[in-house]
Amino acid sequence: MNYPFQNPDLPLEERVNDLVSRFTLEEKIELMCQYQAEIPRLGVQKYKHGTEGAHGVAWLGEATVFPQNTGLACTWNPELMRQIGSVIADEARVYYQRDKAVNGLTIWAPTVDMERDPRWGRTEEAYGEDPHLTGELSTGLVQGMQGDHPFYYKTVATLKHFYGNNNEVDRGCASVSIDPRNKREYYLKAFEPAFRKGGAKSMMTAYNGINGTPCNLNDEVNRIVKQEWGMDGFVVGDAGDVLGTVMDHHYVDSYAEAVARSVKAGIDSITDDQEISFRALRDALEQGLLTEQDLDHALRNTFRVRFRLGEFDPEDRNPYSHVPESKLCAPEHAELSLQAARESVVLLKNDGLLPLNNDMPSAA
Repeated sequence: MNYPFQNPDLPLEERVNDLVSRFTLEEKIELMCQYQAEIPRLGVQKYKHGTEGAHGVAWLGEATVFPQNTGLACTWNPELMRQIGSVIADEARVYYQRDKAVNGLTIWAPTVDMERDPRWGRTEEAYGEDPHLTGELSTGLVQGMQGDHPFYYKTVATLKHFYGNNNEVDRGCASVSIDPRNKREYYLKAFEPAFRKGGAKSMMTAYNGINGTPCNLNDEVNRIVKQEWGMDGFVVGDAGDVLGTVMDHHYVDSYAEAVARSVKAGIDSITDDQEISFRALRDALEQGLLTEQDLDHALRNTFRVRFRLGEFDPEDRNPYSHVPESKLCAPEHAELSLQAARESVVLLKNDGLLPLNNDMPSAA
């Protein structure tokens, strides 16, 4: 039997809605986590969301490695970042073609958190403390990762971690205080370009809280990212943070309430212990904290992305469906990595300012 969702000539939303409508309630529950279940009767394969790829996909195995992001920031070169993103996507595609159930195409990168304090402990992972620079470079990376086809994506970039993730110690339970001006002019400015200009289709929330509210319950995910910035992909929680709303933040008393409030706040995919999460989702539905329509809304967001990665279409329609094995660690990729390393070297010129001396006039 041919279903409407299998027809690549139909509008995307019609296909997404048709597929989601055919899932049973139990199937919907089992599609709400990072490792999405196989639904053989509909031809839906197993899928894993999340492959680390900040400066290459070597997390999966042998792959081209680029300089850490703190070094890439020193290139000041968005076009170079676009080329790097394209290489990362090519090599992720090779791994996906080898094992589609284990190596997904939704990549957990780039990290756009602001590096306000070197004691954070993850300063190599982001692009510095300037939101404009971070926004421009991460936008270039996103554009390269997702490709330039009008419909199909090479991979999908998951920006992380939204937002205010500036400390490693107690990150799962801490809350940071951010005033409205700092939020709009600093923290959000780093994220905004990759969505508005780069078209990023995924995002990860942070472990911490913002002004007392855990980030996976932050209404700005829906209100700003999805509505104001127009992001129509999916949002994923960081590993363990939805259940951490109970265990770490002590913000709610039950897993059922944690998953329900997270989904309603905009979390579309849960990256936590799956059996516990499934039980919590069932409990939330039974207690009336969630409705089946809430699950439908989240699943439309994740499957909208999976459709545009080409999973449900004939391979000859998708220009990214056959990336040659030779692209993995290709010589031209190594050359690009070398170029990035060279461009990351910054030399500072002393125009007579140093050394300082006591006769220099003081600032007013």
